[in-house]
Amino acid sequence: MLSEERRRKIVELVEHDGRVLVPDLARRFSTSLITIRKDLEHLHRAGRVQRAHGGALPVETAALRDPTLHEKERLHRKEKLRIAAAAAKLVQPGQAVILDSGTTTTAVARAVKHIARLTVITNAVNIAAELAGTNVEVVLTGGVLRKNSFSLVGPLAEETLRQVTADLLFLAVDGFDVTRGLTTPNLLEAKVNRVMMESAKRTVVVCDSSKFGRRSLSRIASTSAVHEVVTDSRISAKDLRRLREAGVKVVAV
Repeated sequence: MLSEERRRKIVELVEHDGRVLVPDLARRFSTSLITIRKDLEHLHRAGRVQRAHGGALPVETAALRDPTLHEKERLHRKEKLRIAAAAAKLVQPGQAVILDSGTTTTAVARAVKHIARLTVITNAVNIAAELAGTNVEVVLTGGVLRKNSFSLVGPLAEETLRQVTADLLFLAVDGFDVTRGLTTPNLLEAKVNRVMMESAKRTVVVCDSSKFGRRSLSRIASTSAVHEVVTDSRISAKDLRRLREAGVKVVAV
């Protein structure tokens, strides 16, 4: 069976069954787990399925789904490391930086540990723990803990963020449709993200290219509110062109 034919049948199975698992697909098509994972990654980048831990979901279902941090960590690891390294180059000693919750921003946290006199403001408990014991000054917002993302949300988190001013915000998103803007699955998370953008002088979105063309449940802000995007080199020429036309600086690594 040709790879395109197999991928077309995988999409049909996802739409019919509501989910597919890698081992089941490997048995069904008499091929290796590695081949199936490559198929799912290809379909994910093309926007035909949503990659999930151990398999894939329909795109429509994924827009409402709120995956855990552990699930997200398994996806696009190499791209996230490159994005984090490029993002760290934007940070200067002595600056104050807001880090949103997410796996890409966690990678950014690891990449900025060495920067002198740095202050990091975050609503992510895991990022605060990542920076504990370093020379980075950490400000952790209060709020209600979301177990899926290890993030703090709600009025306490929002009020803390309103009391600070940061040089940079590194914002992770679940969906970035250039026409629709930035989106995330959780309404409370979206509200916190909007306050972060208000408190920062410059907003930098850090996301891998699979996030483009996708829409999630809650809108954070329009594309025009973004100053810069750091993504991987697989971003489509169309999205790259549209971002630049919107006045957004793009770094593709």
